[in-house]
Amino acid sequence: MRRRHFLATPFVLPALARAAATVMPESAAADAANSALIVYPPVRRGVALAFPRDHGAHADFRTEWWYVTGALDSPIADSGFQLTFFRSRPGVAEALQSPIAARQILFAHAALTLPGDRLRHSERAARANLGAGFSEVDCDVHIGAWRIARAERRSGEVFKLQMQSPQFSYDFTLTPSQAPLLQGDGGYSRKGDAPELASYYVSWPQLRVDGVLVLDGKRQNASGRAWFDHEWSTAILGAGAVGWDWVGINLDDGGALMAFRMRDAQRQTLFAHAAWRDAGGRLRQFATDQVSFTPRRDWSSPRSGGRYPVEIEIRVGELTLRTRPVLDDQELSTHQPATIVYWEGLVHVEGSVRGRGYLEMTGYADRLNV
Repeated sequence: MRRRHFLATPFVLPALARAAATVMPESAAADAANSALIVYPPVRRGVALAFPRDHGAHADFRTEWWYVTGALDSPIADSGFQLTFFRSRPGVAEALQSPIAARQILFAHAALTLPGDRLRHSERAARANLGAGFSEVDCDVHIGAWRIARAERRSGEVFKLQMQSPQFSYDFTLTPSQAPLLQGDGGYSRKGDAPELASYYVSWPQLRVDGVLVLDGKRQNASGRAWFDHEWSTAILGAGAVGWDWVGINLDDGGALMAFRMRDAQRQTLFAHAAWRDAGGRLRQFATDQVSFTPRRDWSSPRSGGRYPVEIEIRVGELTLRTRPVLDDQELSTHQPATIVYWEGLVHVEGSVRGRGYLEMTGYADRLNV
């Protein structure tokens, strides 16, 4: 999802559009007229994805994200990290000829969860060709020195993650241990009953993490496991939905589990889906009536007032599992390019299967503004 994320950009698109229009006020009227004519491409079933091209950006679509989450075993056991890049086409400045016109906006979130301590967070935002950029032929997206990029080595392909902030920095290499997972129908992932509520969605579970973590000025070798999601879409949140719950779990036995639900204001499920690939590589997918999210324990944020079900019983077919957070307080409040408050953090999963991964919950502190 996302991330993380299936709709993370649309609920800040109005703010992005306003910000872009004020950069060149003389073009605001033209932008308004042109944006009304913008037609974003739809997400369609049956489109065959091809790699490495589809690891790259799909600039015609309204929104896109590259989302990496992971659990580290060293230097601090049970610590978690997240790095996400978002690309938004807000529908302004489309007619301008300038290479730095605000046709494409990039922003990024990074976080580090330290057990027994706190969640640390940093963010960046910039216009494409003005401190930021992306490739449309392979995975390579950056804002300044922050980057996610794919590289070919003699031993095979890897992904490089780099980010720096005063609080923490990391330089990680992600090495695949299994094939990517095309979510839904060959990568066509429904997010609602209407066919247009969909994204193209590729997951890459069980990535081995090696590299360096810098924390409080100290460089330390790091290792662990990661999950990489890449999605692009044009759709917005369906009618009645206020947010979603999503999990991406690297299972201890080598398998992988993804599950999400779209949720209304009463915490009732509007649409759900799950995918389970076992250690032998067999993939099973589950429809709404085979997936349930049942809150078991809430945590209330002293900052936003949001009440998040940090322990959730999730049923996927015959599997029953329960999330247990490494920290209750893994709420993020980001401000570039607009304020977004959500919960995203490292959890253990116990029950029919066991593992570690990330749980993301949106729409609990405030209804998404779409």
